[in-house]
Amino acid sequence: MATPLTADRLLKALRDEGLEVHEYRDWRTHNRNSKGPWGPVNGVMIHHTVTKGTDSSVALCYDGHSALPGPLCHGVIDKAGAVHMVGHGRANHAGLGDSDVLRAVVDESTLPPDNEADTDGNRHFYGFECINLGDGEDPWPEAQKLAIEKVSAAICRAHGWTQRSVIGHLEWQPGKVDPRGFTMDSMRGRIAKRLDAKPDGPAPKPPATYEPFPGADFFRTGRDSKIITVMGKRLVAEGCGRYEEGPSPEWTEADRKSYAAWQRKLGYSGDDADGTPGKTSWDKLRVPNV
Repeated sequence: MATPLTADRLLKALRDEGLEVHEYRDWRTHNRNSKGPWGPVNGVMIHHTVTKGTDSSVALCYDGHSALPGPLCHGVIDKAGAVHMVGHGRANHAGLGDSDVLRAVVDESTLPPDNEADTDGNRHFYGFECINLGDGEDPWPEAQKLAIEKVSAAICRAHGWTQRSVIGHLEWQPGKVDPRGFTMDSMRGRIAKRLDAKPDGPAPKPPATYEPFPGADFFRTGRDSKIITVMGKRLVAEGCGRYEEGPSPEWTEADRKSYAAWQRKLGYSGDDADGTPGKTSWDKLRVPNV
């Protein structure tokens, strides 16, 4: 038994294992703790989503649905092997399961058949949903299976557990089939080998938000600022590359019309806004040389 890792410690453990981890919205405080305790924790449970597509699957696991509020797990493992954190605390992923299975996980012994549903699993397990249709045909890329291995090893390493603390949903609750497409025994074998070695070390930390690129907000809100206007005028004056003898042969009519629209937006007219690069004189702009 163990106290759940803090959000910071969990994030560090995953990244120290060499995983690419994304933080989705307010995952650190997103949980179902109002419905019951989280902890002591005893293991890691692996699921499949029965969905496809990373963005929609991550959103679903964060929000849940009308019959089951989110978070539906703690992290989502996509096909490329990236982990998307969607919750920290109690999550609706395990449901009721077999107390004999929980006892075996605690003892790290051979799992018995799951033939009862008498114990709250949401309290005792970290849960990770893996994007897969679960139809037995949707493939499991090696990058995704490696990420499952690393996620499980990272948490086991942090708590001092062995691979026997990792189970599939199908080993916990009667009637469940996930994860479908590989065996948990084979995955536990991989986790055991990883735990015998040192972690891979931190992977590069991705941006904390889902911005298209750093600084995008500046260009969205500052497009009418003086510096943006000056930059635009200079590009027009220099023809985006100083065309000395007119446009290149690849310059199409569509390009000319688009460029002319930009020239007009910057305040030019007549011959200075005919869509031909390099015609506007820099001397006429009377703007600082930036």
